[in-house]
Amino acid sequence: MARVGTGDYQYELIENWAKLPAGETFGNTSAVATDSQNRVYVFQRKNPPIMVFDADGTFINSWGNGAFASPHGIFIENDIVYLTDRDDSVCLVYTLDGRPIQIIGQRGQHSDTGAETPGQVVPRSAGPFNYPTEMVPSPSGDLYISDGYRNARVHQYTDAGQLIRSWGEPGKTEPNQFHLPHSLVVDDQGLIYLCDRENNRMQVFSADGQFLTIWPDLRRPLDISIGQDGLFYISEGGVDGLSPRVSIMDKQGHVVARWDALSAHGSWVDAEGDLYMALGARERVDKYVRLK
Repeated sequence: MARVGTGDYQYELIENWAKLPAGETFGNTSAVATDSQNRVYVFQRKNPPIMVFDADGTFINSWGNGAFASPHGIFIENDIVYLTDRDDSVCLVYTLDGRPIQIIGQRGQHSDTGAETPGQVVPRSAGPFNYPTEMVPSPSGDLYISDGYRNARVHQYTDAGQLIRSWGEPGKTEPNQFHLPHSLVVDDQGLIYLCDRENNRMQVFSADGQFLTIWPDLRRPLDISIGQDGLFYISEGGVDGLSPRVSIMDKQGHVVARWDALSAHGSWVDAEGDLYMALGARERVDKYVRLK
């Protein structure tokens, strides 16, 4: 197995980590997350959309057949599953065993941003939603949603699903300008860290959406999660001939460890410090096991 990383953050790579049932193959593996028992939930773009494995890659169960038009983001906290259905422009909350709890948005109803082609700079920002990418909870209980492929906004909701505020405008250079906000996470202080994907940067905001800073040293950041060590684990897609990679960064945006890797559309750090990489169109999940 290949070994990567530096210092205290070294890993062994397990390719094709998941052991699928006989006759099963993955579709596009869009995202991945773990629960409190370190079970691994893979969100894929085929039925069944949620595949559940133990930490060794053994298949446990699956759920969600027919419930999603286009699986995109997954986040798990306190054993609640937060999901985004990109093409249907809805965000959904589920139990670990696949029981729906909440839906935010109206299926198939897209806000008026003037966008037609997903991923391009949108003509204008608008309200929720137009191809949202990820929903995450915060310590306050509020929900934050990146929106996304045909919008340029972050939306803040109450846990009951009431919109509090939105921010962000289309653009390539200034703070609070977004080109495909693709993933986000909220730290224990309530600060929001946003993958401004096509602008090759992270933007950091206060809980009420006030711009704080930019981390510029990134290559199309795709997904971000926070480890129990308080560090940020970011999968990057690569840009302008530069390789995709994984970056581990502290709260000031300083690099703790970094290595070249395959492009992972979704990524996650678990309670043990191991990393899971959902490799999208490669239709597989890899695992980096941290060397203790």
